Parts: sequence; structure tokens; C-alpha cells
Amino acid sequence: MAGTVKSRKSNRHATSDWMNIEQERGISVTTSVMKFSYKDFEINFLDTPGHQDFSEDTYRVLTAVDSALVVIDSAKGVEPQTIKLMDVCRMRQTPIMTFINKLDREGLSPLDLIADVEKNLKIECIPMTWPIGMGKRFQGTYNLYNHSLHLFSSSQNDRVTEGIHIKDLTDSRLDELLGSQAEELREDIELLEGAAGTYDAKAFLAGEQTPLFFGSAINNFGVQELLNALVELAPPPGIRKTTTRDISPYEEIFSGVVFKIQANMNPAHRDRIAFLRICSGKFTQRMKIRHHRSGKDIQVSNPIIFMSQGRSTVEEAYAGDIIGIPNHGTIQIGDTFTVKEPLKFTGIPHFAPEHFQIIRIQNALKMKQLQKGVTQLAQEGVVQCFRPLATNDYILGAVGILQFDVIKERIKHEYGVDAYYTPANLDCARWISCDDPKHLQEFENKFKMSLALDTGQNLIYLSPNRWTLEYTMEHWPRISFHETMEQH
Repeated sequence: MAGTVKSRKSNRHATSDWMNIEQERGISVTTSVMKFSYKDFEINFLDTPGHQDFSEDTYRVLTAVDSALVVIDSAKGVEPQTIKLMDVCRMRQTPIMTFINKLDREGLSPLDLIADVEKNLKIECIPMTWPIGMGKRFQGTYNLYNHSLHLFSSSQNDRVTEGIHIKDLTDSRLDELLGSQAEELREDIELLEGAAGTYDAKAFLAGEQTPLFFGSAINNFGVQELLNALVELAPPPGIRKTTTRDISPYEEIFSGVVFKIQANMNPAHRDRIAFLRICSGKFTQRMKIRHHRSGKDIQVSNPIIFMSQGRSTVEEAYAGDIIGIPNHGTIQIGDTFTVKEPLKFTGIPHFAPEHFQIIRIQNALKMKQLQKGVTQLAQEGVVQCFRPLATNDYILGAVGILQFDVIKERIKHEYGVDAYYTPANLDCARWISCDDPKHLQEFENKFKMSLALDTGQNLIYLSPNRWTLEYTMEHWPRISFHETMEQH
């Protein structure tokens, strides 16, 4: 139903990839939310970008989830951005399942893939299914836990979806169904039984073990076994931390946190949606909730649930659900909503940018549209936007350079602004704080040409190179320089 990324086997793009740039390049550049039911379970699925240049969006999303699914290309193995994202999962002890994809093509051997995952992601692999061949020899998978055989066919019509139960590996039906590959399977399983560990629920929930599955997602093969395990093993909504106390999902009082903003999902309506993760209690349509950053109560009369661009109004939602709140710029990432109690959920970070560009326009009449565009897209987290204290420029900061391609595309198509971009003579940035207001003012006066405000009005120091940054830090020890900024 969600389609394919490059639409080779269907006439549609992945449902979760709705931007022009995503459809043209066949990559995801922003997180999408899709809700679906499976075996009487409600699953809120957050499809995050895999490209390292968009990892900041993924970092924020990881603060909203209860478990993660890592998808690995069987030919490429573990890629660098996956290692970075695993570090974030490890910090949060997020339970992880792993799906080795593209078994219908030639790739690394299953044992080499396991060794690659264990070495680079530093997590113990527990194979739940095992592939029988790969590429042209790929015949299917063997389920190691319920001893069933799932046969693969690239044809949509004669695919076997239900597992064929095998009493044990000596069963003669293996030879009838698999031919010469039956003996290879027996040897692989015998080797696994001696080398692989056994599944431990506590180790999985602590992020120390990952159940491992093999398949071919484009052919929808191996996905059902993964989903069956997901609803059986993955944890329900868990406890969320705030600055004052821990929040249990079983509390009756409603609470939630915004982890993502998305503008212009429907360009015709110039809409702006805040993605809110419900942390406790029950949400009902038209209920009044307090927006703690503004101190105001709001009535949410048209909350929505998503199938990417598809959406419908939600009557009620519970802890673990993700709902969309339409708004006109009043809600920001990191905002907390409750019925009354003042809470502040923690752990939604901004990362110091590593690439910088100055954005300007030739047509001064378009300045208002430019201001609106860069402000809204910065609030989304597409890029970061800084206003220098000493000039009227807009400086864009990004963790990855492809983020600039996205903002150029969106500024032009969504806000109708033809802008030009020039590299800024900057190399690194740090947010600034100090306990002594007089000392901070002294620092501001001396470094006004190097200081700017972000969209949250936080002070940030912009440096042309790392040596200058380190020199400044050394000579101003009472000033704190931060690589991350928690969003407020």
C-alpha cells in the first residue's frame, strides 16, 4: 500500500515520499508518519530519511519512538549513517529489529552480514529467519523459531505467503522443495546452532540484542514474518522523561510532546502540521489542552492521523499514538501539551551546523515571503536559520549539504521566491550561555560581528574556523559553548 521508492514495479512513488525532490531523486528527505493496524495492534510507523545529510530529522524522531527497525542492503552491508543513528538508539536504549533486504539480488553472505552488523553496530544478532540462497538462487527463508519454510517467487500471482511447516531439518519434504539447496540449509542451521546466541527479551529491550530477518521488501517477501515478530516482541508505549518527573503511559491525565513540524504538505492550503506524540492519557476531539510555552489553552477541533498525504480526522487517541495539530506557526518542535500540569519533556536536540550559506533575493518585494519561508522551514528543522546581530542577512546552517538543495527547492516552489545562495565564510557554530548576565553582555559587545540569534532567539557564536573557536573558548572560560541545543 505504501508504494515503492523508485516506482519500478508500480506506477506510484512511496506514499511516504510526497515532496518533488523525494520523487525525483528516489530518496526520503523528511520523516513521514503512517498509522496502520495489524493483528489487532495499532502501529504508528515513522519513515525516516536514510541519507546522512538528513540525520538530524531522524535524531529528533528517535526521541518519539518506542522501538526501531534498521533496514540493511545485503550488497552494501552497514553504511556510515546507520552507525551514527545506532549511537543515538544506544544512548536511549531503544530496542532494535534488523531486516536484511534485497535477497533477490546478489550480495554478501548471511554470515558476513551478521559479522558486519555485530562489528559496526556493536549489537548481538539473533537470526529469526534464514535465507535459502540469494539472487537467482534465492528460494525463500526458513523460520528458525516455528520451523516453517517460506518459498519465494518473484511473480505476484504464485507467491507462497503461508509457511510450510517442517517437523525438523531431516524432513524429506525439504529435499523435494529445495533440491540441492536443502543440504546447504541444513549445514547453515547446524553452524548457527553452534555459533549464534539465543533470544533474550531483556537484552532486546535494553538494545543489546537485535532479532534479525531476511527478505526482499520490493517483492513483499519476509515482511510478514517481521511484522509478526514486531507485534509480539516490541514494547508498548513506555515511560517518558520530563524535567520534573517521569510520565507513565497509563496515567489518566493527557500529555504529549511535539517532535516534528511540517509545512505545506498540501501546498494549496499552505497548511502547517505539528506532529504530537501522546505520552499519557486519552486525547479526544475538541478537548482543551494547555500549550505550556505560550501558557495558553487551545481547543484542538480538527486533529488528524496520517497515511502520509492521506489524512483523516481522529476522534480519540491514546499513549503511543501520533496526531497532527494544524496551526499557523504558534507551535514549535519540543513544545509540551497537557491538560494542566506544567511539564517539559526532554531530549529533543538541535545539532550545531557544519555547513553555512547566506540567502539573498534580488526582488525586495519578495522579502516578506522569504522571511516567512526561512522561518517556517527552520522551525520544521529543514535547516537552521540565523540572524546576525550586526547585519540584516539570513544565514542558513545545515548538518548536511543536501539540506540546502531541499530548502532551495521548497523556497522556490512553496513560497514563490527566487533566491540566490552564497557560501558563508564560516566553519563551525556553538550556542552561548553564561550564568553572569554582565559577563555575557561583555562577550556580546566584543564579538557582535560573530554572534547571531536562531529562530528560538538563542544566542549562537559563528566561527570562520576551528582554531578561532578554540582560541575564543580558551580566553573566555566563563562562557559556555554548546554543540547541541535542546529545543524550547
